[in-house]
Amino acid sequence: MSFDKETIRDIDVKGKRVLVRVDYNLPLDEQGRITDDYRIKKSLPTLQYLLKNGASLILCSHLGRPNGKKDMNFSLKPAAARLQKLIGQDVIFAPDCIGEATTKLATELKPGEILLLENLRFYPEEESNNADFAKQLASLAEVFVQDGFGVVHRSHASTDAITRYLPSVAGLLLENEVDTITNVMENPARPLMAIIGGAKITDKLPILKRLIDVADIVAIGGAMANTFLLADGVDIGKSKADEEDVPVAKMIIERARAKSKKQPFTLYLPQDGVVATSLDKTAETRIVDWDDHVFATIESYPKQPSRRSAQVLKNEMILDIGPFSGAFIAGSMQLASTVIWNGTMGVTETSAIIGPVGPF
Repeated sequence: MSFDKETIRDIDVKGKRVLVRVDYNLPLDEQGRITDDYRIKKSLPTLQYLLKNGASLILCSHLGRPNGKKDMNFSLKPAAARLQKLIGQDVIFAPDCIGEATTKLATELKPGEILLLENLRFYPEEESNNADFAKQLASLAEVFVQDGFGVVHRSHASTDAITRYLPSVAGLLLENEVDTITNVMENPARPLMAIIGGAKITDKLPILKRLIDVADIVAIGGAMANTFLLADGVDIGKSKADEEDVPVAKMIIERARAKSKKQPFTLYLPQDGVVATSLDKTAETRIVDWDDHVFATIESYPKQPSRRSAQVLKNEMILDIGPFSGAFIAGSMQLASTVIWNGTMGVTETSAIIGPVGPF
């Protein structure tokens, strides 16, 4: 099945201001430097096509969770600098995403020029799908292009409401992502494995249900796994979890177990994890083996492992999958013919302290 929506190939953009919703929600280090520009690189074909066909571009995105406040730790200014380097031309940065100054910058754009707006989530109206906020964004341009695949499922002003005020089409990245996932879901090379991370179950409930129906193995990680573990009776200490999603997690577990009775299928939840008392990079970590106690037994041999080795303490949080879980997932990937991966298996924001290794 091919993409069945209109794309930028279906419209004339010559001489028009085009508002492009990109996904520049990029990882930053403690100094505010971009650590991975993959998402910017993936947006380039759409931007280059529009520029080649005579458009001027106004790009909008969110970054992080500034909670509706102008927190400059989440400024998109570093993204403007990186995009300028990657695309090989000047990128104008607007210090706001709406307002008179931004409108002036947008209306003065000439064909072939690029303007990147400041973080949409500096305004709470973005996430509340506010119509007036969407109208202000729409007033900057004549055409809207949705190319942020990672945000199309959200009912936000820059993804939903704005489409009521501008002619709207899809970008090349969105088209490619939808085609890829559709083909994988409808005609995958098997075995099909899905690895799903991230935080909230409710954000990914439809895809989880669908993957349980079509995949041969589904592995859960990230903060989302904590909610599943809680639903499965595992003590998770002070780990991040959504208790209101526990009934949903139980429903998914029951759905998976029902399928596994009818045909070969595995819903894999982490069997061990890396825990610490805080997210600080200097915090001491340890491995807790709450399932089969394989690593706990090896580490304690010839003695019996302590109860502590199998329990997440009340002041600890699960921050990553453990070595046994990692090995299981990696081994399953090697046996799979198709792998779908969405989200991380643990905390990626905290950099490790790399010390000397030795002696040699």
